[in-house]
Amino acid sequence: MSFKITQVDAFTNRPFTGNPAGVCILAEPEPDWWMQDVAREMNVSETAFLIPHEEGYDLRWFTPVTEVDLCGHATLASAHVLWEDRHLPLEETARFHTRSGLLLADRREDWIELDFPAKPVTESPAPEQLAEAMGIEPAWIGRSDSDLLVQVDDEKQVRTLRPDFGLLRRIDVRGVI
Repeated sequence: MSFKITQVDAFTNRPFTGNPAGVCILAEPEPDWWMQDVAREMNVSETAFLIPHEEGYDLRWFTPVTEVDLCGHATLASAHVLWEDRHLPLEETARFHTRSGLLLADRREDWIELDFPAKPVTESPAPEQLAEAMGIEPAWIGRSDSDLLVQVDDEKQVRTLRPDFGLLRRIDVRGVI
């Protein structure tokens, strides 16, 4: 079997910076185990798999260990590959059918604009061990249906964060933002 995987550094215009994602455009669906094995082999945070759909593309994202419901940077990378490799005309909207619903991407000159579902966040008490795991006392904490949003006082705190990822994994959320 032969297929092409493109690695894209999202959120940057310089090689070896940004957030890498694998993008694999398939002619037809492959088994979940196969996509998971490819993602494990790619060993980047997410690998996107695109399958042509009558109204765009089916899009699925796999980390090296599991499938996820939504991934921004791998969607951005997928749209980029569709236009750069001429799967879509530059002026056409990229339409992605996902487990999180329909996602859209449009080119705006040298930029890509994504239309994602809103995930409302409500203020939340701090989960046990959050401050210890982050190494700081958060200024504000919010929770969506699956993620924790942590606000800090200033940029310096963000740049000097040295989180304890083992402790963070014990918090019952998909991710900490």
